[in-house]
Amino acid sequence: MTPPREAEYRPRLPIDVRRALAAHQRGAHDPAHTEHQSVIWRVSRTPEGVATLALRVERTRVRAAAWGPGAEWALDQVPRLCGDGDDPEGFDAGRHPLVASAHHRHPHLRIGRTDLVFDALASAIFEQKVTGLQAFGAWRMILTWCGERAPGPTPRPMFAPPADWNLIPSWTWHRAGLEPPQSQTITRAARRRASIERAATEASTGDERDAVFTSLPGVGAWTSAETRIRAFGDADAVSVGDYHLAHQIGFALTGHRVDDDGMVELLEPWRGHRQRAIRLIMLSGAFEPRRGPRLAPEDHRAR
Repeated sequence: MTPPREAEYRPRLPIDVRRALAAHQRGAHDPAHTEHQSVIWRVSRTPEGVATLALRVERTRVRAAAWGPGAEWALDQVPRLCGDGDDPEGFDAGRHPLVASAHHRHPHLRIGRTDLVFDALASAIFEQKVTGLQAFGAWRMILTWCGERAPGPTPRPMFAPPADWNLIPSWTWHRAGLEPPQSQTITRAARRRASIERAATEASTGDERDAVFTSLPGVGAWTSAETRIRAFGDADAVSVGDYHLAHQIGFALTGHRVDDDGMVELLEPWRGHRQRAIRLIMLSGAFEPRRGPRLAPEDHRAR
């Protein structure tokens, strides 16, 4: 086996690397992300080709090894993946006691970025209007069936996202359980992949990136925000339209549910860092007691 390329990342300031990386895992059985014996394994389709990345997080450094044609790109990207580019300057946790408490317990929270625009967009589209269980299951199946086997000594078979999302046949999407509106949105967008990636990367603000993503049929505010968070580590993005988020933010900050408009109003004091505030709120453990059944998954495959 070809030996890996290796690198070492020493953060300038303390960073909660594990938490930054965990945000990019799509379910417990993600074929592109897993942890085994304290090593975090990620598989990506980089601009240089597929890469397997193994990260061992230590007290003051992250040791990285990478295999595959995209290995150098993956190693160069490690600091940004870990949250090195996320600047919390100007964030005032003291505007609410719950956020202040969570920030005190998690002072090194950072938002990492993958720099892989289209795969971030595709993963967000998978999660439109379905339960996490459905979305993660479909993601697992499509990557396993249509992706590329990861190079290197991965602890289990792992797969990079497909090279050509638009060539996946409709019956494969159907078998995976992804509904036609989502699969068609991905395949339409995949035909414009290069221009989408270029325009989003050249954009300099969240609003400009929103304009790029929401110009695509089937992509709304929620999908755009999720893509900005995953690909660019956008610390101000708010996923308006989420099934649970507004209720959770409202209950945590006020003791009662709010709608999307109410959530945006509550988060306004942290403008510029609203995603950071959301992550701290979710880490606070202040969740509304469940009073009804969970959203039931719908399976269209038997229709």
